Amino acid sequence: MTYCEYCKTANAHPVHKQYHDTGYGFPLRDDNLLFERLVLEINQAGLSWETILKKQEHFRRAYDAFDIATVAAYGADDVNRLLSDVGIIRNRLKVNAAIENAKIIVQLQEEHGSFAGWLNANHPLPKEDWVKLFKKTFRFTGGEIVNEFLMSSGYLPGAHTPDCDIYPVILATQPPWLRSEFG
Repeated sequence: MTYCEYCKTANAHPVHKQYHDTGYGFPLRDDNLLFERLVLEINQAGLSWETILKKQEHFRRAYDAFDIATVAAYGADDVNRLLSDVGIIRNRLKVNAAIENAKIIVQLQEEHGSFAGWLNANHPLPKEDWVKLFKKTFRFTGGEIVNEFLMSSGYLPGAHTPDCDIYPVILATQPPWLRSEFG
């Protein structure tokens, strides 16, 4: 089941409608935006997406606008600050994953020019292979987190169904999945 299968509900909901219409499935090419999406997907584990969307601005402030280099340099004081911030999800495993994943992305940027470059270098892959790659590369990235991250950022199809009003808008952006054998 995709997020888009809730289109009727999303269209009547102020939080879900905006994300559905302008965020979900649209290709992300900026590394900080990709990192933000990854952190949000990790934090969604065990919670509703609505909770994460409502806290998104708090996350941006808490994680320095998801500036990868800044988050990669976080130390113990930053971890304590994040764990005491009621505006975000205060889970030590998720906070540590964000910081460690930022460090990993810095390495990927050095090797591939960007996080997006690393994603593009590995694209296209079937979902199962993406999951294996993410589990090997990143922290706190299970199958559902990887699937949602890749669908929501345009690397895997399925964010919207063909009968959704947003589907042709997504197609016009030429998401990576459209240019692959898995699209």
